[in-house]
Amino acid sequence: MYNLILADLFKLRKSMAIKILIGITTVSAVVMAVFAYLVPQGKIDISSAGIGFLFSDASMISLIGAVIAGIFICGDFDNKIIHDAAAGGCSRLAIILSKTAVFFCALTFVLIPYAVITVIGISIGSKFSLGAMSAGFLHVLTSNAGNSISASGVWKIIGLMLVLVILYWAQMSICVPLAFALKKPVLVVSINYGFSILYPQLMIAAEKNKAFDHIFALTPFGGNYELMTLNTKTGCIIKAIFASIIFIIAMTAVTYLAFRKSEIR
Repeated sequence: MYNLILADLFKLRKSMAIKILIGITTVSAVVMAVFAYLVPQGKIDISSAGIGFLFSDASMISLIGAVIAGIFICGDFDNKIIHDAAAGGCSRLAIILSKTAVFFCALTFVLIPYAVITVIGISIGSKFSLGAMSAGFLHVLTSNAGNSISASGVWKIIGLMLVLVILYWAQMSICVPLAFALKKPVLVVSINYGFSILYPQLMIAAEKNKAFDHIFALTPFGGNYELMTLNTKTGCIIKAIFASIIFIIAMTAVTYLAFRKSEIR
């Protein structure tokens, strides 16, 4: 499995697709920050805040993550890399774990621009806001920018951003079984994007039903985990991490059950 991961990381480093995606998230992070900077100054009307949110990490990750899964997992079925790995004696579990690990690495790379912009925004001391539209790195930026941050607060912000990365890993891990089962990038992107449209409705349902809210909070999609701030209790942060890890394990298990007896073509 170690050699599979190294080979995939080398391919990832040389991939033009990942460079393009990082370029897209870099531009998106800058646009998000510009909107969040100009709205509280009154230079952009609050009614246009939704445009800025469309470029935020919470909005972009569902599409970017699905594209990455389509390119680096479905693509390896097309070019017979997974077939060759299985024929060479690699277990199917090892193949799944290696692809998942590299998929998470790719997600981390494309999220780096958002982390950098968040740190820069907080450090300059200006106010950032998109009104009620805020989640993920954008929420870290808007809830902390303009405030005096202590040394311990800086480390907590870094910790919050790391937790957000893990949270996004878990949310996007749903693409792994889709990619292994469907083997078609278009289907993976379409289904995951469809779920991203359904996601807000699930959040509304969780707000109206306490029982569903408790169940939903056991997943990386619930619990308002994307709205963590410096005031978020440690217990909530730990809960977010555990919910993410358990969900990743569950998606890995689903992938293995679907892939272990399927024919590789």
